[in-house]
Amino acid sequence: MQYRTLGKTGYDISTISFGAWAIGGTWGATDDRESLATLRRALDLGINFFDTADVYGDGHSERLIAQLRRERPGAFYVATKAGRRLDPHTAGGYTYANLRAFAERSLRNLETDALDLLQLHCPPGEVYGQDEAFDALERLKGEGLLRHYGVSVETVDEARAAVRRPGVASVQIIFNAFRLKPAESFFAAARAADVGIIARVPLASGLLTGKLRADTAFAPDDHRAFNRHGEAFDRGETFSGVDYDLGLEAARRLQDVVPAGMTPAQFALRWILMFPEVTCAIPGARRPAQAEANAAAADLPPLSAEQMRAVQDIYDTLLRAQVHPHW
Repeated sequence: MQYRTLGKTGYDISTISFGAWAIGGTWGATDDRESLATLRRALDLGINFFDTADVYGDGHSERLIAQLRRERPGAFYVATKAGRRLDPHTAGGYTYANLRAFAERSLRNLETDALDLLQLHCPPGEVYGQDEAFDALERLKGEGLLRHYGVSVETVDEARAAVRRPGVASVQIIFNAFRLKPAESFFAAARAADVGIIARVPLASGLLTGKLRADTAFAPDDHRAFNRHGEAFDRGETFSGVDYDLGLEAARRLQDVVPAGMTPAQFALRWILMFPEVTCAIPGARRPAQAEANAAAADLPPLSAEQMRAVQDIYDTLLRAQVHPHW
């Protein structure tokens, strides 16, 4: 496993970390015993950063990680998120009182006295221009409820606005071989501000694994079935906003670039780690074997300049026009 420092936090975290959305919900049925076995295996492999949120399974994901923490105290860092419990989800709800209530609930779920990293969970765009939410986070940090804070964003514009806030330690953003805009338009600003970058949706909701097909069936409670057009939350969270059939074609072309000894998913993860500004990628895993395959990507050899150009060419010819203007 390889490690990089997460911005101002000073945390040295695994370049392949663990995204805990899938063990919480909206990815189909889960099995807690298997989820816990997967978390344990990830930790054994050197993964020491787990990203979750208070809305993943209404806190279920947080509570599973708390069980891991009871077994292995002090062995890893946990990032959680707050804000999406607001109903309605509006900028006006990002107050000190609401954020404190969300933080206290996560503290209980995670069975800890202070959150390692609390991230605003894709707040409305207006929040980035308002002081109230960031002042609240500073206050919560001063009160000892959290050690550091960051923002999970939808767009590059939001990411650039976030790093102008001096207390922001990290930005979580969708970045993968189907979403290249962050590297072009955001990474330099993050580097200048000493802000860590957490690359989420690194496998484009499974498209970049090469395992999905035109006739792949998704469970009704899997967001890949019910959010393809943004019916439940931002469309960009599902298949990175790429039309499914177009994504299948792009994934097929990428498979021609994958070298021997790598799976398509490992190639996609290793591609992300070619960017030194990225602190970590957070693929999900629901089985120990998936955690093993993900973790192995951290130690694969660097990709060649030719392979990097091939990814860029596929993006430019197939995907840029569809995704670049929106996120």
